Amino acid sequence: MKYLSLLMSAMAFTAQASITIVGSPYKTLTPDPSSGLEAVYVVRDASDAHICYTGSGSAPEWSMYSNLGGGYAQEIPYASDGNSYTVPVPDKGMGYIITENGRQHCFWVINYEAYPYTISEAAADGADCDRVRLSLQGTAPEMPYYSVNGRHLTVDRQINISFHTLVFESESFSYEQTDGSTTFSSASDAVYVPSPLCDTEFTIHPDRFASEWNLAREVSTGTVKAYAVACETEARQESREVDNEQKSETESLGGSAPCEITFRAAVTDAAIFRRWEVASTPDFIDTYLTFNDTEFTYTFTEAGSTYIRFTADNAEGSCEQQSEVYTVSIGESRLDCPNIFTPGSSEGVNDEWKVSYRSIVEFDCHIFNRWGKTLAHLTDPSQGWDGKVGGKTVGSGVYFYVIKARGADGKDYKLSGDINVINSRREATTAPIE
Repeated sequence: MKYLSLLMSAMAFTAQASITIVGSPYKTLTPDPSSGLEAVYVVRDASDAHICYTGSGSAPEWSMYSNLGGGYAQEIPYASDGNSYTVPVPDKGMGYIITENGRQHCFWVINYEAYPYTISEAAADGADCDRVRLSLQGTAPEMPYYSVNGRHLTVDRQINISFHTLVFESESFSYEQTDGSTTFSSASDAVYVPSPLCDTEFTIHPDRFASEWNLAREVSTGTVKAYAVACETEARQESREVDNEQKSETESLGGSAPCEITFRAAVTDAAIFRRWEVASTPDFIDTYLTFNDTEFTYTFTEAGSTYIRFTADNAEGSCEQQSEVYTVSIGESRLDCPNIFTPGSSEGVNDEWKVSYRSIVEFDCHIFNRWGKTLAHLTDPSQGWDGKVGGKTVGSGVYFYVIKARGADGKDYKLSGDINVINSRREATTAPIE
């Protein structure tokens, strides 16, 4: 019961006690959680302002401390009026410890007039690929406060600088203008902001105190030319739905030749120089093709690995952005010929004669009957023979093929062999066509 009584007493004390600033507008800030402080109060004008503590009835003990911390706090006098106790707001910043009924209230009070926001002009006077330097006329100095144990902390003035820049949109595959911003807790004679990706002005907005109390106006630079560059790229491979082409599930770009791939890039405004490079080694020492357009299509017909990258530069050549390196791997060629099929027997099942192939870039195939008559001529390995001549399915028997082909690896193929046709349909010719 004694513990419950003490708890209820503490709750009542907390509910009744309050700290306010009278005589001037002020803002109450949440301090660093490790500071040991309940609040930080920023007062607009300390000249006629007072800190007012309303307690629970008993006279409090009031101490003030500096940057040395609460261990060096000194007791100070105060004026009282009933349950209200007041002291003047300090000229700069001081910490306070109020002790009443064994309970302490610790807080820090800052006079804003001691750290005024005076930025009246701004100009960009330097830029590189990452940032732009803005020179300022006026300052917004650091606003310090100190924890109970004397640790140096600062108030975030929330000085916002707004500008335009570009952001990549994947749906349109382009850079679109957007609003950008960066914030500073304080500012001296210059600040550094991110390099924009388009021409823009930088607008410096007063800190959160000057904005609320209408003490300053925003200022802007002149137009700052885009200096930094950025790029986004992609590679799109044309797919072939060919059932007799040998494929690998692990392939990303490349596979079986001929392989057509379109490369494209999106760039920002300052990217004046643009180039795609095609090389046979990943270090691009032996680049053998370049394209100055942002998009190009290329057909890969040779086995092995090819490396492609995109580079964007600004007009001075001082800012460069490179894409990832795309690797196109074309496999070695292969050509296999079946020796039996069953046209007209079961639709969709082995009813067409086709080679099985990979990376064949030239192909010429003739199919004959046993008397040397040409029944079909194929010029692409994806093509097949349906076992028909003149719209009629040939009869069961032995036919022949002769193939001349070349692979992406330079391998020449000269193949010939038998094609055994098995046809059980009654309407089919009962003997090979002569």
